[in-house]
Amino acid sequence: VGGREVGFMFGQYKRLRNEFTGVLTGKGISFGGSLIRPEATGYGCVYFAQSMLETQGKNFEGKIVVISGSGNVAQYAAEKAIELGGKVVTFSDSAGYIYDEEGIDTDKLAHVMEIKNVNYGRISDYIKKYPNAKYVAAGKPWEVKCDIALPCATQNELNGDEAKQLLDNGCICVAEGANMPSTPEAVIAFQEAKILFAPGKASNAGGVATSGLEMSQNSLRLSWTREEVDERLKKIMADIHESCLKYGTEEGGFIDYVKGANIAGFVKVADAMLGQGVV
Repeated sequence: VGGREVGFMFGQYKRLRNEFTGVLTGKGISFGGSLIRPEATGYGCVYFAQSMLETQGKNFEGKIVVISGSGNVAQYAAEKAIELGGKVVTFSDSAGYIYDEEGIDTDKLAHVMEIKNVNYGRISDYIKKYPNAKYVAAGKPWEVKCDIALPCATQNELNGDEAKQLLDNGCICVAEGANMPSTPEAVIAFQEAKILFAPGKASNAGGVATSGLEMSQNSLRLSWTREEVDERLKKIMADIHESCLKYGTEEGGFIDYVKGANIAGFVKVADAMLGQGVV
């Protein structure tokens, strides 16, 4: 479901109910949508990864970044990673992946967006304009040497063997942009290696969070600027990261982001239930 489909559903809701309320999010800007909403999941994933790296005195500057997928989340994760100084080298789709060793800059990213958002083409079309890049049919980008991996395609796209391949290639940080892209075996491999690993329930929360910001704007009958929404998104992702640190930091300093996110989520729901007398 994309913006067009949300628009159709919202139009029919208005027709049936004869009222204009922010019941759906991801709407068009001209009828109650929010700036940054399309970018939010990808941006938020990178903001979270940046916070993780900062716990070790590192950042995206000069880091090689592999990204799976080439849709909305992948595109905007790449945009933000490039902005922060990362060198994005891959995109993929269901047929294979492209590897551009020179790095994908803003012009090349614009071409990826044209391929996917305008022409509805395959990622293999990328090498028609940039022949120095390599296309690997039926492959996944996890075999590429990298510092940071952002799985942004689909559920269970990264298995245990591929996780070990990433680790062998020197990957130090994995942040999930998709919903549950890492299999349980992959998660275990990352945790045993004690690298920075963010589960999607934390690192891809930016999209849902910005949907909440869209609803807030609808309720207030306001439209915030791009900068205002982006700052609120950054704050939300920083707060989520702090919650993970609070509940996930272990003796010796290792941060188990899976445990931290799980406990933080549980405590939030439990506190709400207790506060309302449910338990």
